[in-house]
Amino acid sequence: MRVFILGTGRMGAWLTEELCFEHEVCVHDVEPGRMKYFIKVRRILDLGEVKDFRPEIFINCVTLGETVAAFERAMPYLEPDCILSDIASVKGDLAAFYRRAGRPFVSSHPMFGPTFSNIRDLRDESAIIITESDSRGKEFFRALYERFGVRIFERDFAGHDETIAYSLGTPFASTMVFAACMKEIDAPGTNFRRHMTIARGLLSEDDRLLSEIMFNPRTLKQLETINSKLSYLTHIIRQRDQDEMVKFLAGLRKNIGQ
Repeated sequence: MRVFILGTGRMGAWLTEELCFEHEVCVHDVEPGRMKYFIKVRRILDLGEVKDFRPEIFINCVTLGETVAAFERAMPYLEPDCILSDIASVKGDLAAFYRRAGRPFVSSHPMFGPTFSNIRDLRDESAIIITESDSRGKEFFRALYERFGVRIFERDFAGHDETIAYSLGTPFASTMVFAACMKEIDAPGTNFRRHMTIARGLLSEDDRLLSEIMFNPRTLKQLETINSKLSYLTHIIRQRDQDEMVKFLAGLRKNIGQ
């Protein structure tokens, strides 16, 4: 298949490297220097050059805030049957965009990245494919993910963003609060060091990615739940209520299946 990838950041570069040996791949990035190390890949310096490549699928890997605008810039150079594709971490208005575009599409979210996962061993990682996607696009991404042993889930657009608010928004927010309370300590314990490793990994991510996850409209509900539980825990500690603490801890163990 002829694959056009726009944006060669972390995920765009990974897709380029993994797809180029089984497909014809063409890439474009507004920063040409990002493309110089790719092999077996056609590089274009001007977006209009993609017209001659005639891609069958266009994978948009730019940042979330620029995704729709990037689609609109590229579409005049694409054949009507070219499948539009995104890997956005929050789908937001993309469903509405795809309806307006009236073109085949596949929306996916590889829920892994260089910071917390071994990009060469993805057997414990997950990916979501949007149920409303074109069947050919689904087959394309399913084959890619299955090759790496990635667990595949299907969600509709709304269900995806709800899942992301819970599975990413909640731990991201908790880690940010942990980091916000940090001060220099001489004798950190094991749990402290583990949390610090997670915090440093999270904060090494791009600010735009972190913002995308936290600005997901459904994340706010998760933050309100965190605030509620923290207020409850604060009340238990202030009252030094041992019975209530035991109940609280039992509830936590039940939540995590312990």
